[in-house]
Amino acid sequence: MTTPATAPQGQTIAYCRVSTTAQHLDRQLAAMEAAGVPAERVFVDKRSGATTQREGLQAMLAYARSGDTVLVYTLDRLGRSLRDTLNLVHDLRERGIGLRTLADPLPIDTTDENPTATIALSLLALFSELERVYNRERVAHARAVMEAKGGRVGRPRRLSDEQIRYAAHLRDTEGLTVPEIARRLEVGVATLYRHLPQRPESAPTASGERPVGR
Repeated sequence: MTTPATAPQGQTIAYCRVSTTAQHLDRQLAAMEAAGVPAERVFVDKRSGATTQREGLQAMLAYARSGDTVLVYTLDRLGRSLRDTLNLVHDLRERGIGLRTLADPLPIDTTDENPTATIALSLLALFSELERVYNRERVAHARAVMEAKGGRVGRPRRLSDEQIRYAAHLRDTEGLTVPEIARRLEVGVATLYRHLPQRPESAPTASGERPVGR
């Protein structure tokens, strides 16, 4: 296993993601190669965007330095939701790291004061807020319906074998975090951690190399 040599600020780093192992990264990887990004700096994930706890994403965030630019095919490859994506963009900008997209209808480029990129991010912020409000209303409605039918809203005390298998599927295939799975199953996070099997490992870059710092 090799690691890339220390490089000066200003290099381009790419991130590619597909939602399941049955999908292919070929189109995104080809676009990154055409953009001149070497394979050892193309971080990849084959899991849902429903969580930021993705090995490739976390490795990319740890590797990136001020002055770098993160390249993604489209913005939805980066985050689990509009709000989460905007938070990631904000965090990158706070660290002095730019973000560019290749195939969005409204190109995103935070490396300069591009008016189009500013408008696109503003629109995304608006949609994110609407998404948050609608989701909160849906959850409240579902809870009210369950309570009206006499259903249990509280958490069960134990997990069945089927629930454990389902939880592992949500984590390893769908990409949900343990807290997100716990909320879905209505169990405690500590309980879920005690029952879940160890997560399978995967290589985070297109080249199979695992950068461990610069």
